[in-house]
This record gives sequence, C-alpha cells and structure tokens, in this order.
Amino acid sequence: MTTAQFYCQYCMASLLGKKYVLKDDNPYCVSCYDRIFSNYCEECKEPIESGSKDLCYKGRHWHEGCFNCTKCNHSLVEKPFAAKDERLLCSECYSNECSSKCFHCKKTIMPGSRKMEFKGNYWHETCFVCEHCRQPIGTKPLISKESGNYCVPCFEKEFAHYCSFCKKVITSGGITFRDQPWHKECFLCSGCRKELCEEEFMSRDDYPFCLDCYNHLYAKKCAACTKPITGLRGAKFICFQDRQWHSECFNCGKCSISLVGEGFLTHNKEIFCRKCGSGVDTDI
Repeated sequence: MTTAQFYCQYCMASLLGKKYVLKDDNPYCVSCYDRIFSNYCEECKEPIESGSKDLCYKGRHWHEGCFNCTKCNHSLVEKPFAAKDERLLCSECYSNECSSKCFHCKKTIMPGSRKMEFKGNYWHETCFVCEHCRQPIGTKPLISKESGNYCVPCFEKEFAHYCSFCKKVITSGGITFRDQPWHKECFLCSGCRKELCEEEFMSRDDYPFCLDCYNHLYAKKCAACTKPITGLRGAKFICFQDRQWHSECFNCGKCSISLVGEGFLTHNKEIFCRKCGSGVDTDI
C-alpha cells in the first residue's frame, strides 16, 4: 500500500499523520475501530476503547478500573477471584459468602483446602477427629453416636457389645434376649435355626424357639381340638388334672355351652355341664 492509498478501511479518511489500528491487516482510524470492534464493559456498559486495557473472563469484558469485587469493590486485577452466580468475588468475600463452615470450629473452610463431609456437615480435615482418641479420622471407617464420631477401635473399646452367639462386636441394631445382646442375624431358633428377629418365639430353658418348633417339642395339646396351647398374647387356657384346654374349647361335650367359670362334671374323658351331666354316670 502506497502512502497515497493509506486510508481508513471503513470511513476511507486519510490516515496520514494520524493514529490508526490494524485489524486483520486492515487499517482503521481510532474512532471507526472503537465504534465497530470495541467490547462493552460488563460494569459500566461503556465501550472499551482501543487505548484502554480490555480484561476478559469467560467471554465477558471489563475496563481495568471496573474489574472489581462485586461485594467489597476492591480491584481484582492480578489477584485471585472466584465467580458466584455471574458475580466476581475476591477470595475473602467468596469464602465468607460461599464457603462451608466447619461443624467443629465454626470457621470458614477456605477454597482449595481439604474438607471432610459426613451426614450433610463439613469439617476441616484436622477438625474431623475421633471423639475419644482425638486422632484425625480421614477416610477410615467410623461409627457415629450422639456424643460424636468414633474410629472403630475406640468405639469397640468404649461402647460395643459382643454378640452372645458369634462373640463379635455389635456395631448397630441388635436385640436383647435374657439380658444378653445378639446380632439380629445370629438370633436363631434353637430347633430349626431360622432367624427370629421379626418372628414370634417362645423360650425353653433359656433357649429361643420358633412357634413351630416349640409347639412340636414342648407345647401341651388341647384335650378338645388337639392343637398346641401356647399362651401367646395373653391367651387363656384351662387345666384339670393332667389335661388342658383352650378356654374357647372348654365346652360341654353334649350341648357345647362354655364351661369357663362354671361347675362341670366329667365322665371318662368327656366334660359336661351340670344339666347334661346329671343323667350320666360322672366322675364328680
């Protein structure tokens, strides 16, 4: 390009002796360049002219003097910052507003520092310690109680019960039978070995049995219906000499009226009300 042809690419004004800006190898006068190519500042909404420093972050632009923390208004030029909901914040403001607070010391967990999370709460790594030995738990297994978090060795030493069956530690849940602790999966019928933790059961000589095994091995049979008499849930039964009846089965052998609380007569293995038994050669 000769001196005679040195014009602004947009307005065609001569650039001889004037400031100009090259864009894609094409010259523009400063006013045209600013009007066509300048970015607009996110803060003041004015164009960032060619003579000003243009600071860019994620496709957005600021004048150098407008690139400030949106909370404390301190300059962020050549300083660490973070973005929150499209706002730029200095490290201190971001920490105060956005960072988690340690559940133990209540101080801010600074961005970039390691934090521990458990049950929706956060700790500094050095604050997340066993309540008993005060050693950091880190990512090791832990057991939580109302009084705090414990490493497994300290929990076993301070609180754990040992299963009466397998002799291993019961870390959670479990049941108690005859004042002794059991894992749920270890509390089994002494007859058929099925789990009893959610079943009705009976005991005999300090051993638990499911109803089927207990009835088969130990339960008395009703003299009327021959079914087992368990006494579960407060069920009542009648005993006379060496025989037993469910209360609902203790009826006159002739008219079937209930004899519970009434006088009765017997003949061989039959029982009768006084009226029906009066014509029978009864025992009493």
